[in-house]
Amino acid sequence: MKSLMTYRNRSFMMKVRPFINILSFLFLFYGTTAISQNLPEKPYPPRLVNDFAGMLGRNEISALERKLVAFDDSTSTQIAIVTLNDLDGYDIDDYGQRLAEKWGIGRQGSDNGVLVLVKAKTGSGRGEVAILPGYGLEGAIPDIMCGQIIDYEILPAFRNGNYYEGLDKAADVLMALARGDFPSDKYENKNDAGAIIPLIIFIIVLVIILSMRSGGGKNQRHISDKGLPLWLLMSMMNSGRNSHSGSWGGFSGGGRGRGFGGFGGGSFGGGGASGSW
Repeated sequence: MKSLMTYRNRSFMMKVRPFINILSFLFLFYGTTAISQNLPEKPYPPRLVNDFAGMLGRNEISALERKLVAFDDSTSTQIAIVTLNDLDGYDIDDYGQRLAEKWGIGRQGSDNGVLVLVKAKTGSGRGEVAILPGYGLEGAIPDIMCGQIIDYEILPAFRNGNYYEGLDKAADVLMALARGDFPSDKYENKNDAGAIIPLIIFIIVLVIILSMRSGGGKNQRHISDKGLPLWLLMSMMNSGRNSHSGSWGGFSGGGRGRGFGGFGGGSFGGGGASGSW
């Protein structure tokens, strides 16, 4: 009796399996079609910076556009920045991959495009950001690097409302990596070195102050009267921070250039990283 029921169950499953496969295909097809319809259309005239969420000022958009167009002209690598208010309920990585494929960021055959996608922080919803490199740049800009750029360059600025600063710094690092200015595994070391400079300066200044105070007399009165250590310390620490800023890129965004010629049909393979604030 048990074997008879097992045979009937198997027979039933064999009969309905084709219908299950068809339903699964239709669900996948219409799900993919639905999100494709919600994706923004490729911009015309072509632009590399598309601030649909209104997070940047007009001058900031122009400065980023000039920088990225100049980089595209000199290297053929296309770095696109897109901001949105809503992802229609989809994961930012999935949404970004589909958008990058739809627009064809990068050159066909080289697949040397990068999408920096930002979902703005609105109401109770958190802000999100993803960096997604094309096939051809996954070696130069691996997933771990995308995560570090988000953590080191973008999120600290975004948390203070400095959206242009975060995107500008991220663009500088991405351009340096794409050009091969340094291996990807050296970026974290450089970043750590830049962060520790103020601490080293602080220790040096502290040693100088203590040695001068130990002499007593006139030097001690001069330091306490003029407040030199505080001003010197602040100045030195600021110069240490400024030495890190903008050290990754060779493009200041100056000059008019000839404008962006359009995306070239690059492909993406699912690499990258994302974060939130």
